[in-house]
Amino acid sequence: MDDHAPVHDIHPPAPRWTHVALRVTDIDATIDWYTTYTPMRLLDRRQDDMGYGAWLGHDDAPDSPFLLVIAQFFPGTDPFKDSPIARLAPFAHLGIELTSREAVEDAATRGDAGGWLRMAPTDMPPPIGYICMLSDPDGNMVEFSHDQGVYALARRLALKKS
Repeated sequence: MDDHAPVHDIHPPAPRWTHVALRVTDIDATIDWYTTYTPMRLLDRRQDDMGYGAWLGHDDAPDSPFLLVIAQFFPGTDPFKDSPIARLAPFAHLGIELTSREAVEDAATRGDAGGWLRMAPTDMPPPIGYICMLSDPDGNMVEFSHDQGVYALARRLALKKS
C-alpha cells in the first residue's frame, strides 16, 4: 500500500480540526518553501483533472493531525478563477511554535537570506512571546514563535483529560 494514499476507513474518535487550505500559484515553489523554511514535510501529492494538490505537515501526530493543504488549479478548471488568490497577511498568518529563541533567530536569518523576512525577531507582550514573520511565495505570512504557550496549553489540557 502507498504510504501517501489516503485511507478512507479510518476515522477520528471525535471531530478534529484537520487542515487549513491555500490556493497557490506555483505548487512546486510552495512545497519547496514550506519544506525548506518550516518543519513541515510533504506527506502527499496528487494531480487530477482540476490541478495539483499537496498535503504538508508532521508525520508524528496520528491522533491530532493538522495539515497545510495547498492547491494549484489548472486555468481551464479553476472553480475560483474569477476570484483573486486570498493571502494571509498582514496580520492573518500560520503559526509555528519553535523550541527556543535561537530557533526563532535562525528562522529569521534563513528567511532574510532568502528574501522572505517580513518581521525581524521581536519580543511581544504575553502571551505572544518572541516572534518573527516570513512570507511564503504567495505572500502568506508565517509566524515563528517561542514561549507562546500554545503547545504547552494543548498538552496540559490533553493530559488532564487522560
